[in-house]
Amino acid sequence: MADEERGRPSVYTKELADRICGELAEGKTLRQVCRADDMPPESTVRRWALEDREGFSAQYTRAREIGYHSMADETLEISDDGTNDWMKRHQGEETIDVPNPEVIARSRLRVDTRKWLLSKALPKIYGDKVTQVHEGGDKPIQVSRIELVDLEGK
Repeated sequence: MADEERGRPSVYTKELADRICGELAEGKTLRQVCRADDMPPESTVRRWALEDREGFSAQYTRAREIGYHSMADETLEISDDGTNDWMKRHQGEETIDVPNPEVIARSRLRVDTRKWLLSKALPKIYGDKVTQVHEGGDKPIQVSRIELVDLEGK
C-alpha cells in the first residue's frame, strides 16, 4: 500500500518539520520517528533536507547534532544501569546470584554501537584524536607512529 493511501503526510509543513526535529533532538533516529503512522516516510524527510525545503536542512542538521549528544548521555545511562546484570540460580538447596552474560553483552553492544556512531557523526567531539609525531629538519620525513590520545587525559 502506498504511503499516501495510508494517510501518511508527504507535504512539508513547518509544524511537521518542528515535530520531526524535536524527536530527532531527543536522540531518536529518523527511522524511529518515521515509523509513526502520522509521520512521512524517511525518504521524504531526507528529500526535504537535501532540497533545503523552507530552510529545513539547517534545522534538521542541528536537530541531528543535538540528538547525537543525547545518545552520548544515553551511553552513560546504559553503562551505569545494572538492572538485570545478575540473575538467581539454584545450586542444590541454595539460591545464588550469578552474572547474566546476555544482558551484559547486550549493554556492551548498545554502548559500543553508540560510541561508533558518535565517532563518525561528530568526530571532532567523540572521535579518537590522532597525532603524528615526526622528527627531522629540512629532509623529507616518514611518519613512524600514530598515537591515539585520550582526550580526558587519563
